[in-house]
Amino acid sequence: MKLRRKQKNQKDSPKWMTTYADMVTLILVFFILLFSMSQINLVKFEAVSESFRNRMIFDFYPSAVEEDYPTEQTKIQENGEENNEFEEPTETPDHIAAELEEKQSEEDLRELKEEVDQYLEENQLSDIISANQTERGIVLVLEEQLLFETSRAEILEGARPFLSKVGTLLGNIPNAVKVEGHTDSRQISTFRFPSNWELSGARASSVVRYLLEQTEGLSPERFTAVAYGETRPVAPNDSEENWSKNRRVEIVILHPRYE
Repeated sequence: MKLRRKQKNQKDSPKWMTTYADMVTLILVFFILLFSMSQINLVKFEAVSESFRNRMIFDFYPSAVEEDYPTEQTKIQENGEENNEFEEPTETPDHIAAELEEKQSEEDLRELKEEVDQYLEENQLSDIISANQTERGIVLVLEEQLLFETSRAEILEGARPFLSKVGTLLGNIPNAVKVEGHTDSRQISTFRFPSNWELSGARASSVVRYLLEQTEGLSPERFTAVAYGETRPVAPNDSEENWSKNRRVEIVILHPRYE
């Protein structure tokens, strides 16, 4: 008795449909890859690229291709030359990223100083305001006569344009800011300011408060107000001219390593 073959009730899909489905899938994967690459972190990408340029990633693995002179390669390894089997990379992507960010911060500080110097020159303020670049960062030194009346801590009207300019520049960089108040050696004793400590602290705080109130987007967490009183003079306290130099407020835009 012959067995009858079961007839298929449904026909198989045509061959072209399988090829078409594969093509659509590949196109979908391609666009997903494009999207993921468009969201890359530029700093991290540069760091990883730098690590590949500076170090061969296959140093830790034996080559699949035999050496032309294997005996010489063995001698080199026995002598300890070019043998990095157990060495660790000296520079990691995170380390390189930190270096790139530090270089960018130094460039930002340099550009900020140039803008401040230009502003001081255009407004003829170089005799009472100075901008210096030190290892701590950019230090803006403002003498008392620009900012305050004697024994007072309210900011004068003439100082507002420059402080507004400083606030605008600070909005373009993320660096921390330290505002330091200084006095001369002559002691003050009033109801509001029992000593030079209170006076110098109030003046530093007034500058910080003005910058935050007059500039949108500045974060209070970036700022620190410090009172030094007469403890850090820049000139001997022996004349009216030197006293004037010591009565000052310094705005220090800190380099990242000092934050």
